[in-house]
Amino acid sequence: MPGSIFNQQGVFMKVAICGGTHGNELTGIHLVRRWQKTPSEIQRNGLELSTLIANPAAYQQNRRYVDNDLNRRFSLKDLNDPSLQSVEELRAKEINQILGTKESPKVDFIFDLHTTTANMGLSVIINSLDPLVKKAAFYIAQKLPDVTLFYQDSDRNSDNFLMSLAGKGGLLIEVGPIAQGLLRAEVFEQTRLAVMAGLDYLEMHLANEAPEVPEQLPGFQFVEKIKFPEDENGQLIGMIHPELQDKDYQPLNPGDPMYLLETGETVYYQGEPGLVPSFINEAAYYDQHHSMSLMKPITIKL
Repeated sequence: MPGSIFNQQGVFMKVAICGGTHGNELTGIHLVRRWQKTPSEIQRNGLELSTLIANPAAYQQNRRYVDNDLNRRFSLKDLNDPSLQSVEELRAKEINQILGTKESPKVDFIFDLHTTTANMGLSVIINSLDPLVKKAAFYIAQKLPDVTLFYQDSDRNSDNFLMSLAGKGGLLIEVGPIAQGLLRAEVFEQTRLAVMAGLDYLEMHLANEAPEVPEQLPGFQFVEKIKFPEDENGQLIGMIHPELQDKDYQPLNPGDPMYLLETGETVYYQGEPGLVPSFINEAAYYDQHHSMSLMKPITIKL
């Protein structure tokens, strides 16, 4: 793997940076291209770096995926199932050989770069139980303003995200809002700075010079995805209410306007109090009529 520089103790960690897991999220693809041309920007003492464009077939068609979502194809069960033969299922198995196998990973840590059409700013998603992954996320949150942390306990073998291929897991960087198939300089820069901060922390950790991070930080945990209003035939008949649009991470209370139907009627939230929406009106979720994800506020502890 390119970009290897050993620290004074000879300790090193293998790190992969992946973009284009969804082919129409261009920020990660263009960052990977940049770092393939100028690897010195991501080189860190003690880190052995590799880069990967995860779904080139979808990128060539400017689509999220060709057959199905690549970032749901990496559970150990699916990787070992020879009957799964879609474009993304085969690509997941290829990536498993490049970065894994999942049972015996070649890399320790993965940064997977994503964007969203929702008004979520810079979000860092943690699926790993490894304290180093949490500490890297906490460091990013310290260094960059307005970072939102997601945390979900996840068994690495059953986790179906690409970053679960790494021995320690990794971080999914999610930045928005930005349209699919589009580049925006500020989103590109936010993503770049998040990766730079994460690499800096890993370098300092290997050199036993890591700065202190808080023992705990506020964040969110996924509860459920909820669907748009549908008619009896499963056809979409409503949209996000304008009072809710772009209000990611703001509390959603019973009685708040939620959807505006085609008829002009308003549908009000009647769910559990204290939850907050994220991925509001995410374009990628329209294929399943998912309107948003509901999250619960939590304290993430090391």
